[in-house]
Amino acid sequence: MIIQGSVTAAVLVLVAVVVLVLIVPRAQARGPQNMLSDGIKIGAELKAVKTPGQQPGQQPVPSEANPPSVVDITIYVDYLCASCGLFEQANGAQLRSWAESGAATVEIHPLALLTTKSAGTQYSLRAAAAAACVADLAPDHYFDFHDALLTDQPEEGSPGLTDEEILGRAEAAGVTALGQIRRCVTEERYQPWVREATARALAGPIPNSSLSKVDAPLVILVNGQQFVPTADFDPAELAQVVVQAAGDAYADNPSPSPTPSGSTTPAP
Repeated sequence: MIIQGSVTAAVLVLVAVVVLVLIVPRAQARGPQNMLSDGIKIGAELKAVKTPGQQPGQQPVPSEANPPSVVDITIYVDYLCASCGLFEQANGAQLRSWAESGAATVEIHPLALLTTKSAGTQYSLRAAAAAACVADLAPDHYFDFHDALLTDQPEEGSPGLTDEEILGRAEAAGVTALGQIRRCVTEERYQPWVREATARALAGPIPNSSLSKVDAPLVILVNGQQFVPTADFDPAELAQVVVQAAGDAYADNPSPSPTPSGSTTPAP
């Protein structure tokens, strides 16, 4: 009887443990550092604006407003999206120039909208999560990694890049802390955060914006207003919008600041 009682008690304890594992949710990890807004904001010299990571249950915090006449460019991007690659190919150089000079900031929000479009490998999710690892551990190299993922990108419907190939792109782009980033990618550390950030973008609202929500794998905002490129992604179109935005800001606050051309606008 004693033995039977002990066995019964052990079984009951085991059942209780299994039930607890099933019904008690795992503790949420923090989000990636430098992405408190669900995106990473890159400014002068391609340096990221440093922020803490979102704490479990915390909602995103919109990025602080730019100084007057520094244009705010925000990009929502899925790294499998063909239009995203074409846009980067046509506009990446001038985006880099504007950010390096301090004429504009570029805030990038990685999405996983096309996760089911990569032959079962979940490439969009994996690429966005790897980007979050870079934002967390090597934020000042994020723009280079972003550009590397959108250069010779895999086609929609293909398996996409393997994790090793993604890490190879990071290394080729000069990303530091590769050992830590490899561990982050292998652990799938930020995949839950990417899913949540994507859901938030789809549900809206989009802070400091004319948009109620994101409805495509490529969305571009200039000072909160949506910019819709034409089919050939002519960089002159974006340049015109950005120069206009800088001019509008200058009219409201006429003080010296870099312009999108990289020069300085003098005060009258």
